Amino acid sequence: MAQAIGERRALVDKLAAALQARVLSGELPSGTRLRQEALAAEFGVSRTPVREALRKLQASGLVDLRPNKGALVRGLSAREIRDAYEVRAALEGLAAELAAGRILHEELGVLHGAQAEFRRALEQTEAARAAGAEPDEAEIARWGRANDLFHQVIQEAAGNEVLLRQLEHLHRSFPRDLSRTVLAESSSLLQGNVAEHEAVLAAIEEHDPARARAEMLRHVRNAGRLVVLRAEQQLAQAARPA
Repeated sequence: MAQAIGERRALVDKLAAALQARVLSGELPSGTRLRQEALAAEFGVSRTPVREALRKLQASGLVDLRPNKGALVRGLSAREIRDAYEVRAALEGLAAELAAGRILHEELGVLHGAQAEFRRALEQTEAARAAGAEPDEAEIARWGRANDLFHQVIQEAAGNEVLLRQLEHLHRSFPRDLSRTVLAESSSLLQGNVAEHEAVLAAIEEHDPARARAEMLRHVRNAGRLVVLRAEQQLAQAARPA
């Protein structure tokens, strides 16, 4: 019984995360109607987990459930995204500051490995573009995983469980897929992102808490500015007459 409940919750979380990513990336713009039957067919599940996933999105403010109208995407304003990234920058900056004084040798090795993987994935992306092709989803997912690991190691090295829980909650509401979608469109933006990682890594490796915090603040704020700009562009496009 317990296993079945756990599997059901995991499925609901997976569905909610998939829909959330589409909303936040603009693939499902504000006002889009989400039909349970269509979503259940797309994901190959029954309507029950879809309904529960939509309720989770309603709790986070991304979806409105209306009588006789079903679920409508509410979306997020540029202001809401900006506010979230301000908080994320402060929290991740604190994590980097703490990690600079507490990181273990093994964790530092993992951090270097994640950064090396990030650079290799970027090189493949640039090679594809140089050949006239756009990076495929597998390439984007590869450097996305390396990026996530880089941040995760720093947060865990901070050694503060309260901070970890707050960041986990924030990332569920505003996943890193937001900035990943924007970065994937530009090699120069990706290169800047790698350089920012290098600066954070150097500060942590040199056990400089103040510099580690400042570099992480700059890194997350830059990502936030890109995501807010994209949100504003999408809103302006939606407002144009057809």
